[in-house]
Amino acid sequence: MNSNSEIYLRIDIFRVKSVFPAFMHIAFDRFWLARDSNIKFFRLLGTGTGRTFTSKDADLKQWVVLTTWLDLEQSRNFNSSTLVKSWVKNCQEHAALISTTIISKGSWVGKKPFGDKTPTRVDGPVLSITRARIKSHMWRKFQREVPPVSTSLHSSPGLVTAIGIGEAPIGLQGTLSIWRSNLELTEFAQRGAPHRKVINQTHALNWYSEELFARFAIKEVHGSLHGVPLDQELRIS
Repeated sequence: MNSNSEIYLRIDIFRVKSVFPAFMHIAFDRFWLARDSNIKFFRLLGTGTGRTFTSKDADLKQWVVLTTWLDLEQSRNFNSSTLVKSWVKNCQEHAALISTTIISKGSWVGKKPFGDKTPTRVDGPVLSITRARIKSHMWRKFQREVPPVSTSLHSSPGLVTAIGIGEAPIGLQGTLSIWRSNLELTEFAQRGAPHRKVINQTHALNWYSEELFARFAIKEVHGSLHGVPLDQELRIS
């Protein structure tokens, strides 16, 4: 993948009626996704509140499918795929967001799935993903630092939602957050004292074996979150 190519990130958030079909999707959808040559990267993610990053946070009724594409129309057409339709049959609520990379630093399983673009100025609604592979011997120390950051995050002006995301119960953790403006996300990232403390400790203690931070400009939204249509929440026409 050319680092200068426009990459379209699609996030599908499913709130399901029944947990068992969701477990089946998580177990088997990877084979369907791997066969689609238009999908350049994908992850099937469990979710939680992100307040402690333990099993207590887990939300078994909400799941995320993350995909990247080089073609906008193909990312849109994913909505009519058999995979998404199958998820939707078991859904109370479905939200889909299509975004482009503003900045991406770090790696995910050794890859740079969101490109390596020169950062661009964006004033509108944004989506942020942070993800880390935490060293096993640093897990307890990391866990103690999470609650103050989470409290600060969830009380931040401009935050629409923040979801803990994970590929495993512990060790592979992240946060997906949606903001009304890039400025409000920047205010939290740069001025929130608990967040700054964790960043400083990350550099000092080196507690991640792999980490990624990425920010995206939200281009299109469909569906709703928490009963509120996303286009209204983010003021996207």
